Amino acid sequence: MLFVNSTNCIFSSFLVTGIPGLEAAHVAISIPFCAMFLITLVGNWTIVTVIWREQTLHAPMYLFLAMLASFDLGLSLSTFPTMLCIFWLDARELPFPACFTQMFFIHTFQLFESAVILAMAFDRYVAISHPLHYSSILTHRVIAKITLTISVRTLTLQLPMPILLKRLCFCRSNVLSHSYCLHPDIIKLSCSDSKLNSMFGFFVALFTFGLDFLLILHSYMLILKTVLSIASHGGRLKALNTCISHLCAVVLFFTPMLCLSMLHRFGPRLPSRVYVTLANVHFLIPPVMNPIVYVAKTKQIRDKILKLFLKKETAE
Repeated sequence: MLFVNSTNCIFSSFLVTGIPGLEAAHVAISIPFCAMFLITLVGNWTIVTVIWREQTLHAPMYLFLAMLASFDLGLSLSTFPTMLCIFWLDARELPFPACFTQMFFIHTFQLFESAVILAMAFDRYVAISHPLHYSSILTHRVIAKITLTISVRTLTLQLPMPILLKRLCFCRSNVLSHSYCLHPDIIKLSCSDSKLNSMFGFFVALFTFGLDFLLILHSYMLILKTVLSIASHGGRLKALNTCISHLCAVVLFFTPMLCLSMLHRFGPRLPSRVYVTLANVHFLIPPVMNPIVYVAKTKQIRDKILKLFLKKETAE
């Protein structure tokens, strides 16, 4: 499929990359990746199912958690299959349409996750700072409006990206640095003027990830101010303990993503294994760890999951 009628555009597909230097061990490496993929699917699907089925969990905190688990599933389904195809079949070639489609879904689920993590920070702020008005502030109607706003913002910013990429020519190389298609990685291979793509991508990153991160920091400053005003030491610890799971989600999501983004745009040219490692940490680890952390730290979720499985065993 040719996107630009030019003889200079000699490539019509991209080659994704496995783990540089470890190509001979790809089959062995695929075993832990398969285990991670299985944990991601089972863990996040279980959380979504339990919250959906249990009326007592239809509170704002758990509804946002169900959204996060859903987007973790989407992100994993957009990344893991491509990696496993590389490890098992050495299937590295992706036509432009397939690559741009994968890029769209990966970055879309990223933006959804970022926005939901911000919404969860707001939820923790209301729960700690205004506990008596929690249910009246975060009603189901408000949650629906937050979800609609997240969806509109994400789709409005993501839909132009594949359209803008279609006007570019790729004649220098077609080998991507990662095991999946990412916007900064793709535009680096263009031999056309990609300034508009780069500027738009940078604007999207600042307006979403950057703004969300600053608002999350602001929420936690307000939370910390409220916690420090609690007289008892036990009360302060109890309040902070309700934020541990969310803080883990923030660290897991934003730290590798910010490092990867800055290295792609401003950093020196580093060995490809550095980019691959950071990308894998960012895209693969949070969907695996989020359900584990939330199940371990949230008694209500843990109890409902045990109840669900015990009910199944009794029925059998």
